[in-house]
Amino acid sequence: MQTDPAHDLAHLDRVWTNAQAITEDHVDLTVLLSACYLHDLINLPKNDPDRHLASRQSAKASEPILRDLGLDDHRIRAVQHAIEAHSFSANIPPRSTEARILRDADRLDALGAIGIARCFAVSGALGRALYDQDDPFAQDRTLDDLSFAIDHWKVKLLNLPDDMLTEGGRDLARKRVAQMRGFLEVLAQEVGHPLPDNWKTG
Repeated sequence: MQTDPAHDLAHLDRVWTNAQAITEDHVDLTVLLSACYLHDLINLPKNDPDRHLASRQSAKASEPILRDLGLDDHRIRAVQHAIEAHSFSANIPPRSTEARILRDADRLDALGAIGIARCFAVSGALGRALYDQDDPFAQDRTLDDLSFAIDHWKVKLLNLPDDMLTEGGRDLARKRVAQMRGFLEVLAQEVGHPLPDNWKTG
């Protein structure tokens, strides 16, 4: 498995922890656990043109592992669907409870303290600047998260609570985004640019 600072083995542990925190009734924990730990078997860089195929490739690669672990065909298909549907870029609707939980659990890892660290680690690895020094919060320019790490917050990360599929996922996402907004307030003071109102809410 290829790794980057945001998709290492610790990421898998955190996704499983998140999944347990938001798990609903009538969940097949064997399917959920397997999907959490195998969802990034194939990890392509954020800027890879085939990034949207990674979850399908991971699902396919999971089958021999799941068979070796003794899972039957029904559970293997369930794990593979959860893996396929977890990806933001794949745009595959999750049809099962396990798939919805995995998707939320994976996205929760992009929020809060870990989310802040991951965003800057990945942006640094891709050679992106932390922010636009002249206009950090894109008041007079178009948001560009391919160039600036902080822009990615407004483009995607701060909006993730509304995209959660489970009640537990939404609640936890809102708490973590509130922590991130607190970081933004401090950042704004340090760089000498007031945080615009549209970054503080919604």
